[in-house]
Amino acid sequence: MTGIDDPESFYDDYGREEWDRLERSLHGRLEWEATVEQLREGLPETGHLLDAGGGAGRYTVWLAEAGYDVTMIDLSDRQRAIAREKVRERGLTDRVQIQPGDIRDLPFEAGAFDATLCLGGPVSHLLDAAERERAAGELRRVTASDAPVFVSVMGRLNFLQLLLIDGKHLDYLDELAETGDYDADLIERMGHDSAFTETHFFRAGEFERVLEAAGLAVEWLVGLEGLASVYTADPLRETADGLDEDERVGVRSLIDHLRDDRTVADVSAHILAVCRSG
Repeated sequence: MTGIDDPESFYDDYGREEWDRLERSLHGRLEWEATVEQLREGLPETGHLLDAGGGAGRYTVWLAEAGYDVTMIDLSDRQRAIAREKVRERGLTDRVQIQPGDIRDLPFEAGAFDATLCLGGPVSHLLDAAERERAAGELRRVTASDAPVFVSVMGRLNFLQLLLIDGKHLDYLDELAETGDYDADLIERMGHDSAFTETHFFRAGEFERVLEAAGLAVEWLVGLEGLASVYTADPLRETADGLDEDERVGVRSLIDHLRDDRTVADVSAHILAVCRSG
């Protein structure tokens, strides 16, 4: 039987890789840069923000350095410990509170935050559709009326592309295309030696429907890595790593040019929804 860790255990073991992943590769930096760009444009000038499922605290640190007060929650003990370490190193402890928390049951009053973030894919780790809807409802509930909510998830079409490029487990592509569920049962049947955890990969329209059903008004969707999402495939990582600075600028220019294209959002490794609470 193929074993796979639950998300909490996976991220405990993943450790500092979660902090490093947004800077160690081209696609990681593209995810970071595009997300930060949207935050700069959409966040209020000041306020108390929630970073839900904040992992190792990269966005929490960035927000606190920008002058916001931040509450960060995460299920993983290890990720919270890394986040506290990074906050202390930067002298930001007066601005940041870090605590355990589950995006399906946020321990905060309604309207407690001036903006809410749920970035990198926490909602993607909820295999049950009702739980995904519940989490989206919780993100809306704890956010002040008419305030911004930023949510990013992992894209289904990119995952299918990665399997095609790898040339393995092709018998399961139809099932993954239909459900998006990379769960323990499928992983066992595939005989896949997974280095990841259970994940629901989203189509753009499905993602939008989940958010809108929870009372969030989706203003736009962004493909964070855009067409460069193909660089997440193992055979292409060496190509991505070998790009010089001018070539990287060209890749970023292409992604920026197509940022608002819904088709590009749907094929991206991470899809960001910029929303407003109802």
